[in-house]
Amino acid sequence: MPRADPTARVDPAVLAWASAAVRHTARVTNMLIAARRFRIVGGDPRDAAVLHDLLAGLGARPADDGMHVDQLWCLGTPEESVLAVEQATAERPRGSTLLVVDAGRHVPAVDEDAFGPTTLARPGVLGVPTTSDDVFLVSTGRSAEDDPAAEARIRWARRSMPVSRAVADELRQGSLLRGSRIGVSLFLEPKTAVLALLLQDAGAEVVVYAHADETDDAVADVLRRTGIPVHASSTATVPEQRDLALAMLDTRPHVLIDDGSHVIRLVHQERPDLLPTMLGAAEETTSGLRPLRVMASRGQLGIPVVAVNDARTKTFFDNRYGTGQSTVFAALDLLAGLDDPSAVLRLGGSAVVAGFGHVGEGVALVLRALGFRVTVAEPDPVRALQALFAGYTVAPLAEAVRTADLVMSASGVPDTISLDVLRACAAGAVIAVAGGVDQEVAVDDALAAGAVRTTIGRKVERLSVPDGSDVLLLDGGGCINITAAEGNPIEIMDLSFAAQLGAVRMLVERGDELERAVVPIDPEVDAVTARAALAAFGTVVGPPGRSTDTTWPAAQPADREPDVRTRRFGDPA
Repeated sequence: MPRADPTARVDPAVLAWASAAVRHTARVTNMLIAARRFRIVGGDPRDAAVLHDLLAGLGARPADDGMHVDQLWCLGTPEESVLAVEQATAERPRGSTLLVVDAGRHVPAVDEDAFGPTTLARPGVLGVPTTSDDVFLVSTGRSAEDDPAAEARIRWARRSMPVSRAVADELRQGSLLRGSRIGVSLFLEPKTAVLALLLQDAGAEVVVYAHADETDDAVADVLRRTGIPVHASSTATVPEQRDLALAMLDTRPHVLIDDGSHVIRLVHQERPDLLPTMLGAAEETTSGLRPLRVMASRGQLGIPVVAVNDARTKTFFDNRYGTGQSTVFAALDLLAGLDDPSAVLRLGGSAVVAGFGHVGEGVALVLRALGFRVTVAEPDPVRALQALFAGYTVAPLAEAVRTADLVMSASGVPDTISLDVLRACAAGAVIAVAGGVDQEVAVDDALAAGAVRTTIGRKVERLSVPDGSDVLLLDGGGCINITAAEGNPIEIMDLSFAAQLGAVRMLVERGDELERAVVPIDPEVDAVTARAALAAFGTVVGPPGRSTDTTWPAAQPADREPDVRTRRFGDPA
């Protein structure tokens, strides 16, 4: 596939079409673009080149001839598509999923009737059982069904989470969780439902809590029908959410799985009598670990908390690739749904990313792939230097936002987009959050200063700031991929939840021995998770050996001690 001429300016209409097609596919499948092998079939070569470069920029891999593909992007005629599907079906390994995307720009490129009767695999995704149980169709020109179809979405997520399934199966076979009670406090959507069901299948008694703005009620109802108590409602007030969380704690869980450490801190504040009977907790996020480390430094942490967020198979992938894709896509999807054409964000404009940790890296990567000119605002000089070396412009936040079309906070720190920053923003700038803490955009400060909020679309408000310009605020400054979309892609959460299951194993096997502190996850959890994921992506690596990553414990053969001596000037005694 020829790539677009890097010296030629990409037609904005073609880029907008390619972006919409990729976002639609990611939205209806909740699947990752990065790491997947793709092939483009037919269509205008210029369209195909732009789509190719966008997919490659997002981390997908073009498939050579004879190589099996995960995603077949059809742009040409239905006849070309049928032949390509037949070839791709014959090439793929047994059990691997083939996603056929009808991305015809002007007319359909796939005749769905040519594949025989179809079934609804999940809203927006059709299965073609007469061809194969593992071939699915997506049409970028057709809106997804409104039916929440929670059972179908959970089945879809489960089939795409082979790593978590494998880890949970080991726990089940070893009967390690039998008799244990596990409280799950995560964004309640299909992937979390799969985690809860896997824990239940492995022998644990599971109870679930979720915040109101992170609750899919249809998914909650499915879990309740399986016998898992769920303390969550999308309409709960803040006091009601607190009562629901306490009700979950009153089931006396031995282990907590948390996101943001809200429930871990709540048990210390309101149910300290439970701490002696708990084995510990596992924390999913950077923002959740920060207050826990403060508590530990003050001697206030009463249980060991495994830092799942710091697992390499979590941070390097969930934070960077998963959050990068899902937050940027969710923001653009919200804007695309507006009736006001003046509020549509043009691709190729200027974007500012506040914060250049792993989340900021991912957000910047996706924005650049979509054609935005990206400026990074990062107060840490080392991370700012990283951004500069990655090819981004670096500038102070209050200065960068003056000409930005889009401002995304990826810091996880309150008041990152402060009142002064809001006042400095360009008129009509879009403000969104890819972090995950309250008031990352200083909305309360703005309202106290006299700002006016006006709803102009689904989860989009115009915020008129005194002594500043009107800006568009997405979803009230909430973490956009969670509160306005379906969270991170399934394959990404498969890695994160496999790490969570590894942390649960640590706590069940030796929680009594661990220090009452934030403890690192066992490096072996990372190694096992990564190898299982490589196999799921159809890739193998060599046998375990010495790591080239000097920031992490290196794997060593069992009969060899780490050698840290130099031999440059002879063999040292």
